[in-house]
Amino acid sequence: MLAAAELLAMAPWFSASAVAPVLAARWGLGGVGTAWLTISVQLGFVAGALVSAVLTLSDRWSARRLIAGCAVIAGLATVGVALAPTAGLAITLRLLTGAALAGVYPPGMKLTAGWFREARGWAIGVLVGALTVGSALPHLVRWSVPGDMWRAVLGAAAASAWVGAGLVLVVPHDGPYAAPAPAFTWRAVPRILRDRALTLANLGYLGHMWELYAMWTWMAVFIAASEQARGGGAAGGALPALLTFAVVGSGAVGCWLGGRYADRWGRTVVTSGAMVISGACALAAGAMFGRPLGALVPLLLVWGVTVVADSAQFSTAVSELAPADHVGTALTLQTSLGFLLTCVTIYLLPAVASRIGWRWSMSVLALGPVCGVWAMLALRSRPEAARLAGGRR
Repeated sequence: MLAAAELLAMAPWFSASAVAPVLAARWGLGGVGTAWLTISVQLGFVAGALVSAVLTLSDRWSARRLIAGCAVIAGLATVGVALAPTAGLAITLRLLTGAALAGVYPPGMKLTAGWFREARGWAIGVLVGALTVGSALPHLVRWSVPGDMWRAVLGAAAASAWVGAGLVLVVPHDGPYAAPAPAFTWRAVPRILRDRALTLANLGYLGHMWELYAMWTWMAVFIAASEQARGGGAAGGALPALLTFAVVGSGAVGCWLGGRYADRWGRTVVTSGAMVISGACALAAGAMFGRPLGALVPLLLVWGVTVVADSAQFSTAVSELAPADHVGTALTLQTSLGFLLTCVTIYLLPAVASRIGWRWSMSVLALGPVCGVWAMLALRSRPEAARLAGGRR
């Protein structure tokens, strides 16, 4: 029930990105302006998550009610984008969307941790897999409707968020393993930042996030440019949207597999392995650029599976390493730092593409997995690794 609620509630995230070419034409946006339709969500998320972390809202408030209320706000802001007369207002509403989703994603993981002690990695993997499909949903809606019905994509995302808000309230409480709400303290965030093992887990997460959202955001453009390069079609249309849904949505399989095997083999092993494969895919994408879809798409699907297979395990590691009374705050702080970094790569990728073309632009994303693997191997060598499922294995 929680996974279904989160899947639906996260639909507003890429709703504007799914119809970005239409919005760019409507408001005369260039590549940078179009990128801001997604960057604004990331920045809004960071602002909302930092406020939540500093005030320890995820630990002091009911996670279910926080998720439901924020999902309603995200839906309202998405409707506002559909009705916005200017790009400036739309981007402001996208900032609000991101801030609201900061009350959906991290509290959802905290709520899952409250229900699962054994197989926690699998459970959070299922949740993040649901979030992944939810993020991909607008691309599927975009493919299924005519281009001039772009408002229907935004409307469907808003309605999805409202249904998700209702579903999360069906979950009876915050879980049998949820810690009692702590008293407010300004020392919670400094305490988390001083923890060496948590810092390494967060550095691994940052390496992962360097790659993830830039890949998701620009995948449709990369596929369209590849098709145009081989003479297979114009840089646009419904096909790139459908393939992007498949690539992003395939990450749900990776999240499930990552959770299943991280509980057995260890979080550091699974996260490192996933980043090695996804980083290799980022480098190989350029070699497949301009090839027939039968050659390009299988690589992109492997990339889609592995690029997010490790995501839930970084969060699970933090839930296992953090103080029990501030798990929600630690998760919120982790995601806020990660999403702040995504703003850099989402902005960077089209700038790189404008200079060297889309063929090799994705290669810069491989830098993140390199750093992430180093951090997780360093964490594996520390005594705190014994507290993670799978220990040092």
